Amino acid sequence: MGKAEEISTTKYLIHAQINANGIVEKPDVVGAIFGQTEGLLSNDLDLRELQKTGRIGRIKVNITSRGGRSKGEIVIPSSLDRVETAILAASLETINRVGPCEAYIQVSKVEDVRAVKRKKVVDRAKEIYAGMMDEVTPESLKMIEEVKEAMRIHEITDFGDEKLPAGPNVHTSDAILVVEGRSDVLNLLKHGIKNAIAVEGVSVPKTVAELTRKKTVTAFVDGDRGGELILKELLQVGEIDYVTRAPKGKEVEDLGKDEIMVALRDKMPIEQMFHDLGIKVEPKSEDKMVVLKNILTELEGSGNAEILDDALNILKEVKVENLYDELKRINNHPYAVVFDGVVSQRLLDIAHEKGIKHIVAIRTGEIVKRPEKVKLITR
Repeated sequence: MGKAEEISTTKYLIHAQINANGIVEKPDVVGAIFGQTEGLLSNDLDLRELQKTGRIGRIKVNITSRGGRSKGEIVIPSSLDRVETAILAASLETINRVGPCEAYIQVSKVEDVRAVKRKKVVDRAKEIYAGMMDEVTPESLKMIEEVKEAMRIHEITDFGDEKLPAGPNVHTSDAILVVEGRSDVLNLLKHGIKNAIAVEGVSVPKTVAELTRKKTVTAFVDGDRGGELILKELLQVGEIDYVTRAPKGKEVEDLGKDEIMVALRDKMPIEQMFHDLGIKVEPKSEDKMVVLKNILTELEGSGNAEILDDALNILKEVKVENLYDELKRINNHPYAVVFDGVVSQRLLDIAHEKGIKHIVAIRTGEIVKRPEKVKLITR
């Protein structure tokens, strides 16, 4: 096998250090390597056979002697896979004699030749690219940008029944970005982000609402009032996991690559957004009914009552027998009462007096007068 072919197939270089208590030379070291590893490993990893078939290259030894001792380096080229090369390297450390002398061999590293080559390729490619760009005229740059823009427009797709503008990866990606409009999707495509879909207005389409229930969703909105409105709508009809915004006063379609990367890196979980930005999102009325009924199911059999605000947060939790007295005292605008009990006329009257909109209970008792503004829901 020729030297050029041996070098071209090398994947790894095993580097080992040798110390011997006596004067030894290169042939002694090579002989010890072949002799003392023979029979140690399987026939597939026998050094002589590996060298005959070109799976390891010529063993190189650089050794010097001084003061009656010898030390040096062993280098073995390998075209074996990673595991086999590691086993071969470890076998060198079993050698304890070279010729008549005691010796100690330790593997210092296994070098990935291809990684070194890749680094050289990348470094050289950078040099070549820099030279190419030096020769590019402003007119050429303009043409390149026009071609890139045409390619971005070609990549954009129509998604769902509403034909929403979307990147080509929205179908397949587990995580998506929800943005406002087509221009936002195009700008993200420009910078290599292909999993964005636009809502095309403040009203969130059904397609997007359904997507949010299947995928991990980041709402990427403009840094203005419009962005906040879209975010509120998304939170009401969809299931958003993260939120990020363009810098204040800027729109997603105008952001450069660095600004986009910073925004995506700094996205926050939806719960943190509620706390940090103080955005209060109320459930839609039909969703509130479902939530209230679910609360009743949870309370059934407990003998407890919950007084809720208009966002269905608990203002007070009390025993049913204390509910009337608590409603008389409460002054922080209660919206609904859910309790494990029977609605009485007395309770209905105090609820109306306090401006409560919904009473949810197991059943109703004898009601003579039912206020129009209080809605009764029973099991």
